[in-house]
Amino acid sequence: MDNDQDLEKFKIGIYQNKYESSELIELGLSLLESGYFQQRWDVAKLFPKLGEEIIDPLLIILENETFEIEYRWFIARILSNFNDTRIIITFTQLLQTSQEEEILDVVAEGLGKMGISAIKSLETLLQQDDYSRLLAVKALAQIRHSETIKPLLKVIDDPNPEIRAITLECLGSFHHQQLIFILINALDDPASSVRKEAVIALGIRTKLATEYNLVDHLKPLLYDLNLEICKQTVLTLGRIKTNEAIEELSIVLEKQNTPIELKKEIIKALSWTESPQALTYLKQALFSENLEICGVIIDVLGIQKNEAVRYQASQILRDFLLHNHPMSQETKIKQKMATALGDLGDEIAIKCLKKLSTDSNKSVQLHAISGLKKNE
Repeated sequence: MDNDQDLEKFKIGIYQNKYESSELIELGLSLLESGYFQQRWDVAKLFPKLGEEIIDPLLIILENETFEIEYRWFIARILSNFNDTRIIITFTQLLQTSQEEEILDVVAEGLGKMGISAIKSLETLLQQDDYSRLLAVKALAQIRHSETIKPLLKVIDDPNPEIRAITLECLGSFHHQQLIFILINALDDPASSVRKEAVIALGIRTKLATEYNLVDHLKPLLYDLNLEICKQTVLTLGRIKTNEAIEELSIVLEKQNTPIELKKEIIKALSWTESPQALTYLKQALFSENLEICGVIIDVLGIQKNEAVRYQASQILRDFLLHNHPMSQETKIKQKMATALGDLGDEIAIKCLKKLSTDSNKSVQLHAISGLKKNE
């Protein structure tokens, strides 16, 4: 009952300006902390009418994780009504550090709602100290509006590699063709985090690959000292799908000193291209690689979806089986071949499965029979 009376007092104070704002802030916070949901909802709708003096006390509560989540959820909703640098920065920090999904949802929505109006406030922070610039860039990255491009370009060469990486990741999400040269230049950045973001961004611009010679710019990163960048470059070249991109991937696949982990990514990328040329390179690798790599190649051959290369995949597996290559006699390889052939299911695959169904190894027989049943 007391809460109902306090709520009525709060409403009267807001609408009729009967009480000091400090008293109303204290009363409103008390209702937000202890009221039931509808009371909290009513207070949250009216609280912004008290103006910017409520910001600091509300921010203190929002940042204190010892308070109840629902209480802080309402606080975040109230703060979302203001376009204030303090709120933008706090919201951005919470997005980076908080694990509370309810709070994160409101904070992200709040930043989005502030949108363009928040950009000017954040732009002023880009001229301040390293920490302020970092927070501003993180906030601009959350807003994701084309109006953020201009301020972000001011820090594309920032001394802090984290700022450069976040900036590049954000710019990479905009399909403005004039940004392509910035992305290409970033491939030579001394920071691996920046190079990686550049490779990722170029991976969603595959239609520009020929016009800007992206394969030539990307291929040195197949040999980057950072293995994660090598992997990301493989993915990007796989998306480009041109004969030139496929050839560069095959060159790295053929090298003996290429890490097995990277070879696996290359095999997957080549298979995604659904290109006859790519499958030819996979065939070459199948006859020259170790057990683990052979198994990965057989797996990807079996999942080809494009009819133009499914038949080619079956031919490759048949040749490998009939060639009596030492690797093709391994039980695990025969099992994988039976599974792949069962998935392909064409005339060549069926003939190979019948041969495998008479194998001396019982497990291979069962895999082959399963493949045949799949195609009955």
